Amino acid sequence: MKNFLKLTFDSEQTALAIRVDQQAELPDALERIGLGGSRSVLVVVGGASNISEADFLRIKRLFTEVLAPIAESLGAYVVDGGTDAGVMQLMGEARTQIGGKFALIGVTPQSKVALPNQQEPAADLTPLEPNHTHFVLVPGDNWGDGSIWISCVATVLANNAPSITVLLNGGEITFEDAFKSVNSGRLVVVIAGSGRTADILADALRGQATDERAKKLAKSGTLQYIDLIDIEKGVEKLGEIIKSLLSN
Repeated sequence: MKNFLKLTFDSEQTALAIRVDQQAELPDALERIGLGGSRSVLVVVGGASNISEADFLRIKRLFTEVLAPIAESLGAYVVDGGTDAGVMQLMGEARTQIGGKFALIGVTPQSKVALPNQQEPAADLTPLEPNHTHFVLVPGDNWGDGSIWISCVATVLANNAPSITVLLNGGEITFEDAFKSVNSGRLVVVIAGSGRTADILADALRGQATDERAKKLAKSGTLQYIDLIDIEKGVEKLGEIIKSLLSN
């Protein structure tokens, strides 16, 4: 296990971060940054920099009206990819907007991100999302290398408490995120109508699959979908479903 860091963003917000090299180090590493015990975990995966503006605006209220308030009311841990883009940006901003106190943990390959206190970071690095409270910096040269770590961090944090993954929009890596959740036995709730990968998976659950990965995931029995159109009529439905799944 490598060193513990305190990060200070330009906004003066701070976060605790730790570098890990091996999955076996996670329990001790997470405890070292104050994330111990056993509690419900909400994993959020999906679109990052390639999410369209229209999709971004459509799903924004889910974060401020459903996901962040549920995490706050349950005192749940929320785990995502931690960068300042797409669903991760929405999750961070929603936490701050509602005045949330829940721990928001970004799990990301260290080689792909710029730390806020880094002197002259390389131009191809992506900034961390400044409203997160914790970061786990993991090995890997590609964004997809973070998928297994996100799932493992969630499993360690839950420690047999309920955990679910909410999947919105997304590209190629989101398929990998879904497989890692499914393989760990975590239910994946797909938000149909949020675009791209989420819609491909929802079609597979409706029996309209054209993508082999989507067919395989749909057959796993640990995928379900909720239609964004229904949510827009009343966000309460999604809230009730997620809260019941995380409260079991």
